[in-house]
Amino acid sequence: MGMFFHLLLLHLLSSFVCNAVAFVEEPSGGRSDGYCGRILRAQTQGTRRDGHHEFRLRVEGDPETYQPGHKYRVVLLATSPAYFRGFTLIALKEGREGTTDDDYTGQFQIIDEEDTQFMTNCAPAVTESTPRRRTRIQVFWTAPPTGSGCVILKASIVQKRIIYFQEEGSLTIRLCEKERVFGEATEAPAVECCACGTAKYRLTFYGNWSEQQHPKDYPRRANHWSALIGASHSRSYMLWEYGGYASEGVRQVAEFGSPIKMEEEIRQKGNEVLTVIKTKAQWPAWQPLNLRTAPSAEFSVDQTRHLMSFLTMLGPSPDWNVGLSGQDLCTKECGWVQRLVTDLIPWDAGTDSGVTYESPNRPTIPQEKIRPLTSLDHLQSPFYDPEGGAISSLARVVLERIARKGEQCNKVPDTVDDIVADIGQEENEEDDTPETCIYSAWSPWSACSSATCEKGRRMRQRMLKAQLDRSVPCPHTQDFQPCMGPGCSMEEPSTCMMSEWISWSACSVSCGMGMRSRERYVKQYPEDGSLCQLNSEETEKCVVNDECSPSSCVVTEWGEWDPCSVTCGLGMKRRERMVKMPPIDGSMCKTEVAEVEKCMMPECHTIPCMLSPWSDWSVCSVTCGRGIRTRQRMLKSDPAECTEELEQTEKCMLPECPVDCMVSEWSEWSECNKSCGKGHTIRTRMIKLEPQFGGSVCPETIQRKKCKIRKCRTKMREEKGGGGGGKRRRRGKQGRDAAVEEPLGCRLQPWTSWTDCTKPCGGGIQERFMMVKKRGKGTLMASCKDRKEIRACNVHPC
Repeated sequence: MGMFFHLLLLHLLSSFVCNAVAFVEEPSGGRSDGYCGRILRAQTQGTRRDGHHEFRLRVEGDPETYQPGHKYRVVLLATSPAYFRGFTLIALKEGREGTTDDDYTGQFQIIDEEDTQFMTNCAPAVTESTPRRRTRIQVFWTAPPTGSGCVILKASIVQKRIIYFQEEGSLTIRLCEKERVFGEATEAPAVECCACGTAKYRLTFYGNWSEQQHPKDYPRRANHWSALIGASHSRSYMLWEYGGYASEGVRQVAEFGSPIKMEEEIRQKGNEVLTVIKTKAQWPAWQPLNLRTAPSAEFSVDQTRHLMSFLTMLGPSPDWNVGLSGQDLCTKECGWVQRLVTDLIPWDAGTDSGVTYESPNRPTIPQEKIRPLTSLDHLQSPFYDPEGGAISSLARVVLERIARKGEQCNKVPDTVDDIVADIGQEENEEDDTPETCIYSAWSPWSACSSATCEKGRRMRQRMLKAQLDRSVPCPHTQDFQPCMGPGCSMEEPSTCMMSEWISWSACSVSCGMGMRSRERYVKQYPEDGSLCQLNSEETEKCVVNDECSPSSCVVTEWGEWDPCSVTCGLGMKRRERMVKMPPIDGSMCKTEVAEVEKCMMPECHTIPCMLSPWSDWSVCSVTCGRGIRTRQRMLKSDPAECTEELEQTEKCMLPECPVDCMVSEWSEWSECNKSCGKGHTIRTRMIKLEPQFGGSVCPETIQRKKCKIRKCRTKMREEKGGGGGGKRRRRGKQGRDAAVEEPLGCRLQPWTSWTDCTKPCGGGIQERFMMVKKRGKGTLMASCKDRKEIRACNVHPC
């Protein structure tokens, strides 16, 4: 047939022949030039059918562009009842024929070796491991580097003697490189950041993990985001990254939502870290922005510490988080990113093997690498999608540059927004305070007084610590600034995508006509970065207990539906409401207080055992911090036929336990501060951990005790009468130092200045010296020598 390879016919099964097709090696040893190209040409020589859509090639999330260096999940699907036995998957540069190695681009990665493998003698192509019926395969594909242009992903399908291979259609995908907009972060950290000065940013975290957006198995009780923890840091330190292993600090955030160990790890990195980023936990996970302001934190970056990373746990969950890893805020133009908006999908820390929000503890041994969760991970996963669609984002993080300091060296001229932002910051930071007024630093800005798009004000304060000149007035201690609620802008509204409306609230009255409201939130912001102006709340009239006559009764809103009466097949579910007030005339309430409807569960199969519903979760095993709780269920059928678990445990998290202050061991006692006579010596210790959550305060960090070397032996002389031998007394500079005894025939220089403190905090030492200026003849060496004094300094805690 003019083909350079065989078609391998599988052996006969029973009374028929399976006509699957597989590609095998050429008989000749070694690879010949153009082998991949001949495979592509050969695929078109079989029976070919185009235009059919029972097979589909898709990239998870259905992106229209690719980001250089990013990893994507590629899925090949057959729509039921169709199937395929063999396949070939390649990625070509646009316009290339696949005849040379340079025609191929990107890199595939095998996920399941039982399903897929790289093709023999054509390494860039992926094919089946064994020819058998299948409806889905998946592989990873890493996009090529910047400047690679457009890419064509192609798949061929072998089903019996029919080969499906499409130049255009459902088995071909065209992806072009995403164009980078000036001011966006670089795709990968540059070897060196060339930006100058420093930049200050505000991080704002918008969580949208809610029952409305992610209804499957959503945990109605105890859903929350843990305290956010992160840092701005250098390239040599990464808090977490895909393909790496979680540190103990990351594990404790991922499994328990505790940031204490993570913060300790960050602070131990010293100069590798510029700013620690922290926000409080959010209970519950989602609330409208008019009820709760989105948490935010400010941090700084500089030329060596220009990356930022953070993470926060969604709870309850096995070890699932969202966050950014090594986000570079330095641009290729030697400037600082102005604004960055990123939607966040969950990732698995690789330390717990649970597959649902409330899975019992199942430590992953050995520990696995950090990886993004996908919609095809597990049938029981709350994010499972049989079509392999992208997981809807659980949160959005906005990084906004709010100030730049120092000389800047960006190659591209500043935009108007850059200049206005910096001028605004300089104006805010201008200090016209008289030198005679001593203030504390300004506090952070308060939340805006308006939670809507109406104009409001925010405030900051400072304290007047001292007024040195009563005749000079000290300016105000409060500062105000106009603001609007989160998500508001003075600009003209632009196109944005809103979520579906959340269900209506309860009616405002219990009888007759009232009002009710519902809300929605921004699902996708405009591409130009502007904020949405569309309504996020609406109200309407509602009627409860139409009749408000003496014979009518007042009832509550309907409660939640009970679970379906069966675990498989067709069942019933029920909901109820209560009578709040019977009819005034004493008659019976005629309003329906119970409602029943059908419910459909998954198709029934053989049920090996019958079990009672799970009991409520027990009380947490601890009174603070991380603990365990359990629940049980009863067996209602023959135990011999049932292997289901009857008890489950899960982690529980109560308010953090008090953390006591930790200090180091005492240092050695210092030398005595006098060379003779009475003096003192000191010792110090460092504060290793400040008290947290009401823990015990730190003890003293410096101690002093008396010391006496020996008596000072000097011949004294009377200052009056000018008699024989004696001593002279002199005072230090400006009369501030204690009197110093000078032995006869020994002249001393004045005391030197105190040296710099040996420590910036936690207790250090300063020294000063008095040197011998002139020693008379016959004066004993021991009585005329240099002197030294010691004192404690910077004793405040670090």
